[in-house]
Amino acid sequence: MGNFARALADARVIASTQIAEALEGTQGPVREAMLYATRGGKGLRAFLVLESARLHGVETDDAAPAAGAIEALHAYSLVHDDLPCMDDDDTRRGQPTVHRKWDEATAVLAGDALQTLAFTLVADAGVPDAARLTLVQTLATAAGVRGMVGGQALDIAAETAAAPLTLDQITRLQAGKTGALVEWSAMAGPRMARNDTNALGRYARALGLAFQIADDILDIEGCAATVGKAVGKDADAGKATFVSLLGLSGAKTRARALVDEACDALSVYGSDAETLRAAAEFVIARKN
Repeated sequence: MGNFARALADARVIASTQIAEALEGTQGPVREAMLYATRGGKGLRAFLVLESARLHGVETDDAAPAAGAIEALHAYSLVHDDLPCMDDDDTRRGQPTVHRKWDEATAVLAGDALQTLAFTLVADAGVPDAARLTLVQTLATAAGVRGMVGGQALDIAAETAAAPLTLDQITRLQAGKTGALVEWSAMAGPRMARNDTNALGRYARALGLAFQIADDILDIEGCAATVGKAVGKDADAGKATFVSLLGLSGAKTRARALVDEACDALSVYGSDAETLRAAAEFVIARKN
């Protein structure tokens, strides 16, 4: 895990630097809320952007704006997801959520601004115009009704559905809500290099689903102080999850199989992809 831990830490710094530099010259509570919302995360999506870029010969400096973009977009989704009209959470990453630290209006505006900032950043990637256009188009799709927002809408609808979701329905929901941005991140490298995305697409789809199953497991086994947010909410609400449908042992087995599937997809890269393999192991070993 040593190389992976260093790469993950570097990705966090690179992404946060991109965001901070993009906000230079701005002032006020919305700016402060934006910076606050982007602190303290794992940086996994930024890492996937940078590592997939490295695998395809794209320089870190050229890929850095895309790494900042995905972390800004991810942060926006969390700020809005925490609002009372959505999940109504008081803590995120061990700190008060943005609407609790400021107010709901500031949280909405900070989320909106982070979303638009993401597209400003990704359009600055140091790659040919055609590749940048592809990055912008695919990020818009991944973030929208065909991706993350669509998954969130299904998740909200499931809370009042007459019957709990089936395993196939939850899998489809999470492929949008969590998986779409993970998939975009891992495929950013080959897209910047105008190379084939199939191997990293397979890797990311398995990785994203394993990540969500691990989240469901943490909601049962995790400690709020360690996880950094409330746990047990899904079970209290009687919401169908991978754990409720597969059982705790079955969910862990499924997550392990998905990690193996993700690692197998990297075979075309040989030993050059060891850090990405370590990322897959991290996804199911993490405590937050």
